[in-house]
Amino acid sequence: MTRVRSLLTTLSVVLLLPALAACGGSGESAPKDVSADTAALGTIEPGVLKVAVQPYAPYTSVEDGKIVGLDGDILSYVADQLGLEIQPEVTDFAGMLAGVQSGRVDITIGGVAWSEDRQKEGLFTDPPYYSPPVMAVKGDKTYQTVDDLEGLQLGTVEGYVWVESIQAVPGAELHAYPDANGVFDDLAAGRLDVGFLDPLLVTAAQAERPELEISTLYMTPPTAEQVAAEPAYEYFQPYQTGFYLPPEATELEKAVSEQIDAMYENGEMEKLVEKWGGDPEQFLTPTDAFATARAGVDRPDDWTPPTIAARG
Repeated sequence: MTRVRSLLTTLSVVLLLPALAACGGSGESAPKDVSADTAALGTIEPGVLKVAVQPYAPYTSVEDGKIVGLDGDILSYVADQLGLEIQPEVTDFAGMLAGVQSGRVDITIGGVAWSEDRQKEGLFTDPPYYSPPVMAVKGDKTYQTVDDLEGLQLGTVEGYVWVESIQAVPGAELHAYPDANGVFDDLAAGRLDVGFLDPLLVTAAQAERPELEISTLYMTPPTAEQVAAEPAYEYFQPYQTGFYLPPEATELEKAVSEQIDAMYENGEMEKLVEKWGGDPEQFLTPTDAFATARAGVDRPDDWTPPTIAARG
């Protein structure tokens, strides 16, 4: 699921923008039961939150017209607090970004990674969670650092950012697959030592395919010095996710961010991460680099990322 995609994906987004821009928003008037506060959020259709998602369980999938998964549950909680009815629109990852950037939808969710380039074309909420680097291994194999990966058989999905990272590991051999199933199958068969995938995909596979004997290892991220020496190692570090909105949706972004921050404080975010198989300490504790990346860019200079550590 990693939402830091390759250059090809970025180009696809750019090419899709003109077509999506023509789709426009609904001109319907506000339903009578929409409160003034909800209407003031400025959604395309008052009282309705149009959400672009791609099928990517256990982060996002649509069942019976509802978005389920970690991101889906977080947004459902937020929408309830704001009095909004969620209306999902299923697309692919390029369509998710393009739908937001063209104003065709109100928001997109699903592990979208914050980046300085993306924030120039839209608005990011505060991070609902931080995606930690995870290694899928078979059985009781133990690896921790980048140095442990040297000379190993390493796998990921074609187009994921870990392709570049793996290629930079001395002596390692890259195996790229069309989807995550290929990674899991070769791990189980002993043709791979380590698979790099988004963390909840690995924990879901453990639950759904126990015969594979797959284990989850949270990786110790490379140091700043290691990344400076080998920039491709950047993708072995955690990244901060965000819900992504059109550039003009300032009131909605502010309201959603406030609810996300409240979920860190009241324990709701921790409950949802645990529900979907994640480790709250890994998912909900930011690194110092996250504040540095956004402060003075799309956040105030003194911005502090939300964290469960603030609850003491």
